[in-house]
Amino acid sequence: MPQYPNRQFLEFEQPIKTLYEEIEKLNQTAEKSKINMSESISKLEGAILEKRKEITSHLTPWQRVQLSRHPDRPYTLKYVEKIFSHFVELHGDRNVKDDKAMVGGFASLEGQTVMVIGQQKGSNTKMRQMRNFGMANPEGYRKALRLMKLAEKFNKPVITLIDTPGAFPGLEAEERGQGEAIARNIYEMIRLRVPVICVIIGEGASGGALGIGVGDKVCMLENSWYTVISPENCSTILWRSWEKKEVAAEQLRLTSIDMKNFGLVDDIIPEPLGGAHWDYTEAADFLKAYLLNTLPALKAMDPEQRVRQRIDKFAKMGFWEESIPAAANES
Repeated sequence: MPQYPNRQFLEFEQPIKTLYEEIEKLNQTAEKSKINMSESISKLEGAILEKRKEITSHLTPWQRVQLSRHPDRPYTLKYVEKIFSHFVELHGDRNVKDDKAMVGGFASLEGQTVMVIGQQKGSNTKMRQMRNFGMANPEGYRKALRLMKLAEKFNKPVITLIDTPGAFPGLEAEERGQGEAIARNIYEMIRLRVPVICVIIGEGASGGALGIGVGDKVCMLENSWYTVISPENCSTILWRSWEKKEVAAEQLRLTSIDMKNFGLVDDIIPEPLGGAHWDYTEAADFLKAYLLNTLPALKAMDPEQRVRQRIDKFAKMGFWEESIPAAANES
């Protein structure tokens, strides 16, 4: 993870940046004057931890959206590096091409072979263009399905890491069947006979997330979001402007807590103080512990029972109220 001064700060993280600047000044003073500033620096480092804790405890939905997009936040391949070993990336959908926005392959999780699949964003401009900003084309979803079927063939669990602003909306993607590819993935994932764990590690937008988001367990990192549309696009549709994006984020109920309360996700995985971008290793450790705790029970289930339970789980999602028409009351 980037260290100061290469670390980037969001607007509401500016108080932390100020503390880092004070530490930098003390370091420069100590170097010039040969005065021991370690005690003062230690106090400021403690203040940074407290400020991270304070910020984390009072986040608005829009701020969580911002954290999910933080330029220093770890992406799929970083989690793969930190959690798994012997990762062998597999390429191509055997039809069109290899989609760089979708990555996947076999890996080892503490001696267990699993199939890891996820959307990958880029860390700089060139990489973002290569990864198409984490927006997969139809061939990306077809590659993901090919890998899931391969995992099923060898009876290996599937772990998906979701982080996308949505499936790529370009004309060429629609021409190659974007909607069909996502729908096919949802249909096939429901029927997979192996354990499937889906983790939203950043942005979970619309069908782009659902294309690899159907599993026995669907969970979210603390500062991720999951909904049918981004706050900016929602604001544009409802108010014809992006200026209401914070209101839209509030109304969409897109945070991990909201999703858990709605019963749309099973669990919330904690993050380091201030967000996953502060400590990649700690963030990966939280996710790894969840996977290791969850997999044994899923692997012990009968495949037929696993599929039935998965179907029942998604069929029961949502809640509603039925109103009785006035005419029926009068009669």
